[in-house]
Amino acid sequence: MTQTSLASVQLRWISACYFFFFAILGVMVPYLGVFFENRGFNAQEIGFLLAILMATRIIAPNIWAMVADRTGMRAQLVKWGAAAAAVSYLTFFYNGSFTYLAVSLAIYTFFWNAILAQLEVITLETLGENTSRYGSIRSFGSLGYLVFVVAVGFAISAWGTEILPYVGMTLFIGLLLSALPLPSERVVTKHRFDKPKLVLDKALFWFLASATLLQMSAGPFYGFFVLYLKQSGYSEALAGIYVALGVLAEILMFMLAPRLLGRFGVNRLLIVSLGFTTVRWLLMAYFVESYILLGVSQLLHGFTFGLVHAASIQFVHRHFDISHRSKGQALYASLSFGVGGALGTWLCGMIWGDGSGASLAWIAAAVCAFISMLAIFFIPNADKSRA
Repeated sequence: MTQTSLASVQLRWISACYFFFFAILGVMVPYLGVFFENRGFNAQEIGFLLAILMATRIIAPNIWAMVADRTGMRAQLVKWGAAAAAVSYLTFFYNGSFTYLAVSLAIYTFFWNAILAQLEVITLETLGENTSRYGSIRSFGSLGYLVFVVAVGFAISAWGTEILPYVGMTLFIGLLLSALPLPSERVVTKHRFDKPKLVLDKALFWFLASATLLQMSAGPFYGFFVLYLKQSGYSEALAGIYVALGVLAEILMFMLAPRLLGRFGVNRLLIVSLGFTTVRWLLMAYFVESYILLGVSQLLHGFTFGLVHAASIQFVHRHFDISHRSKGQALYASLSFGVGGALGTWLCGMIWGDGSGASLAWIAAAVCAFISMLAIFFIPNADKSRA
């Protein structure tokens, strides 16, 4: 089998890994709160349990990245992480106390959240010079999220929330089986004394600041979107359709991203996407009652997440040499989705209150997105030199 054929086979298994990884996210994010409520936990306990997901997302990728960059064992770490997550997820079936579930969540999400940064590096290194194809590979993750966020909603309606552990276990096994065929040879990295130091230069500083601010701006969307629509008179079923519309826009954008990145470069696309994100949150603040403008705001999810993420992953990959790529992806993931996401959700909850501050929360999100866009202007010649 030729090198090209081997890479094609590997990319198919990587696509499957993305599918199952984000399918798990599609089960956890919308439905864990309902699951915990059904098990008798109050709002404060549920909030703490969900915060564990954010905490392990900040910690796990960085710990595993140090091991990956030191040993070159990226594919092995993905396999071990998937196996450990699947085994430790078995503890979730037991209807235990608050402390028991907190420990269970901390363990299996630690292994699960550690996988993604390594998977991103493996994907881009497999693509080689064709890194612009990243979006089409990553879109399988969006497809997994879309399929299971809809399917699990129907499953819960039919069989109740206790179906959740069974669906989750199936997906963790699927992730493990998809990871096992990945080649296990070590990536050759420089010896410790030959490695260049990891330097936080001006370009990287402003990029990470922008990424963190963007995820802060998404706090109202990831934490309160369905609640906001219900508060505005929409049914849960209609809210689910709008969520699906956003994911479809994300998938389409991942397909278009390679062509757009090749033509316009990372910087310009980030600026345009973050500008559209600012408009999106303002539409949510002032025009939520309009079915059409709400639909437009969800279509802009293709820019807010799809195009921003495709451009960001490529920026990180090209900004770090091979000896630091796992650390680079982990740094991006933990600061943006971890720190930014946690801060955004927490601040949104403070502003939201009993619901009277909902519009103000979306306006604050728009301000964060606008500042995130301004930060990109401080990245020096990223499109020409690195991305």
